[in-house]
Amino acid sequence: MSHHLVLGAGGVGRATTAELVTLGHAVTLVSRSGHVTDRPWETTHPDAVQVVAADARDERRLASLARGATSIVNALNPPSYTTWDTDWPPVAAAVLSAAETSGAGLVIIGNLYGYGRVEGPMTEDQPMRPAGHKGQLRARMWADALALHESGRLRATELRSSDYFGPGTTRMTSYLNDVIIDSLLAGRPPFLPLGRRDAPHSWTYVPDVGRLAARVAAGDPRDIGDLAWGRAWHVPTSAPRTFQEAADDVARIAGVRRRRLWVLPRALGTAAGVAVPFMRELRETRHQFERPFILDSTDTERTFGLEPTPWEDALKVTIASRQD
Repeated sequence: MSHHLVLGAGGVGRATTAELVTLGHAVTLVSRSGHVTDRPWETTHPDAVQVVAADARDERRLASLARGATSIVNALNPPSYTTWDTDWPPVAAAVLSAAETSGAGLVIIGNLYGYGRVEGPMTEDQPMRPAGHKGQLRARMWADALALHESGRLRATELRSSDYFGPGTTRMTSYLNDVIIDSLLAGRPPFLPLGRRDAPHSWTYVPDVGRLAARVAAGDPRDIGDLAWGRAWHVPTSAPRTFQEAADDVARIAGVRRRRLWVLPRALGTAAGVAVPFMRELRETRHQFERPFILDSTDTERTFGLEPTPWEDALKVTIASRQD
C-alpha cells in the first residue's frame, strides 16, 4: 500500500480518491474548506482517506502534506472561470514545488484548451497552439512541468479530457449535466449559451478520469512504469455525440419528453460578453462547441488496456445521480 495526495475534492478528485482506495492505497484528500460531504469510499474503506483543509497556494503546506507520498494528483480548479489568470499561477507553482521537494510523481488533470482550433480528432502528439489566454495558461503550466521533468527534478504527466459528465460533478463544471440533463429532467428545453446543436463533441465520463489517474499515480505493475511519465495522455472517451444526439439519448433513457435544443445566437453571445464577464470568457473556447471537437484516446486505451465506460451505461448512472 502506498500513500497519495489528491488536491481538489471536486468530481475528479473524489473519483480518483475512490479508485486509489479500491486499488488498496491510502489517500490524503485536500479541499479548500476541508469539508467533503460526498465520500463514496466510506462504505468500503472508511479509514483509507484523510480529508484536510489547505490553501493550494501555500508551498510549505503542500510540501508537508506530500512528504512520503508516492504521487500528487492535481485535480484542482479555480473557483471562478473568470479569474484563471490570477488564480492558477501561484497554485501551479506551489504544486510543482511540492512535487520537487517530496519526490512524489505529479499527475496533472488537464484539458484540451492548449490545442486551440484543430482539424480532425485531437491526439497527444499535436502541438500546443492555444486560441486564447486560458489555453495559453494551461499550455504554459504543462510546459513548466515538462521542463522540470526533462531536467530530472521531478516526474510529471498530464491527463487530458474533453467536457466532463457523470455523478458527483460540482456546479458549473459539466455542460452536459448542468445544461442538458438537468433541463430535460425538469421538463424544460435545454438552452445552450453557445455552440451548434449538430456539432459532434466528445464527452468524458468523470469516473474514467479517476480510473486513469489512479492507475498512473499508483504505478500499477501491469502498466508501462516510468514510460507513463513525461508526456500527456488522453482519458478514454466514447465516440462523439452532437449536443442534440446527447439530449435525445438522455430523454430516451430518462423516459422524458424529447426536446429540441435552443442555442443563443452567436452575435447575441458576443454582445452579452460586453457586460457579462462569464460570457466574455467563453469567446476563446466557443470553437469547441461550434465545430467538431473530438478527442482521440486510442493511445491511452491501447497502452493501459483501458476502455471508456460505455456511453449508455455512463448516461444511466449520471441521470440517476441527478434524480436523487
